[in-house]
Order: sequence, then structure tokens, then C-alpha cells
Amino acid sequence: MTPAEPSPVLVIGCGALVRELQEVAARNGGEHIEVQCLPAILHNRPERIPEAVRRRVRAARATGAHRTILVGYMDCGTGGLLDRVCSEEGVERLDGPHCYELYAGADAFAGLQDAEPGTFYLTDYLVRHFDRLIMQGLGISAHPELLEMYFGNYTRVVHLAQTDDDRLARAAEQAAARLGLRCERILTGIGGLQRQIVKLAGAAHAEAA
Repeated sequence: MTPAEPSPVLVIGCGALVRELQEVAARNGGEHIEVQCLPAILHNRPERIPEAVRRRVRAARATGAHRTILVGYMDCGTGGLLDRVCSEEGVERLDGPHCYELYAGADAFAGLQDAEPGTFYLTDYLVRHFDRLIMQGLGISAHPELLEMYFGNYTRVVHLAQTDDDRLARAAEQAAARLGLRCERILTGIGGLQRQIVKLAGAAHAEAA
């Protein structure tokens, strides 16, 4: 008898991680890992993230199509509320406070913060969607006076780059210039994200066995 194929792992993730989560899925047997993402703009209203995740988890569970459901978010500014939802719904999330630490690594991120607390971080996704999520999302395009309010205490932009892309590097520099800040770039790749997804999926499968 041929063993039944395992039901896919579903990762309910942040829209700001969509490309990277899809790349992780492709690297690890894409037919067994499905990615569904919530809108990245939720990061501008993090208090809405927990219940949005809950609704998506329950909708996915109702289909019965996935043996394992994972949450592709860190705490993301929810102040522990996402952890409460994950506990109540019986799902695991990515470890850490935010994707900047996930990409850079905890020790490296702490070093960046210690060296210069006034650092604003961009990922590849945030560089691609800088206008929509930062300039428009924070209302700066319509009200330029908000720029000083939001960024007056920052001293630099650090682009945590998931890909070695010259166009994104230049776009990050342009974004930093629009904020009146200098730009630094660190190539992180997606290894940290991949390790966490593989670890969580493996642990969930072992528990279910």
C-alpha cells in the first residue's frame, strides 16, 4: 500500500513576507507548503493583526485541508495579543518580536540597535512598496509636515536585504534620502525565516504523529 501523502502545511503569513515565504515553500517541497498572506498594511494598525489571524486560522481549519497551520508573523507590535490568539487557536507563530530581528539574527539586530538606536529598518518588501506603505500609509504624502514628526529622531536607514539586487539597493538609498537619512545595507538572505518554518513544521508533524 502506498502511504498517503501528507496534507499540506498552511502558513498564514504577513503580506510583507509573501515572496520570502513562497521561496521557503519552493525550497522545501512546495506541494506540501501552502502560503496565504494577510495585507501588509495591517502593520500600520498592529492591533488588528491578532483577530485577522484568528479569522484566517478558523476559516482554514474549517476546510479540513491542512494537517498543520502555522502563523507567519512575529509579535509585530501586537503587545502579546497575537500570542494569546495563537494559544487559544492552538497554532504556533514565528519566534521573535519582528521580521527585522528574524532576518538579521537576534545578536546582530541587538548590535545594530545598540550602535545606533535611531535606526529605521527596511526589508526588500518595504523598499518595493515604500510609497504605499510609508509615504502614503503614514499620511506623509498628503501632509509633509508629518515627516519630522515620524522621523525627526531617526539618524539612519538600514536596508536588511533578502536579495542581492542593485535596483532595490538604489531604491533603498532613494527612500532614505526622502526621509533625510543616510542609508546602510546588510544582505541577510532568508535563511533565518527558512530555519524557523522548517523547525515549526517538523515539530508540528512530530506532535501529530
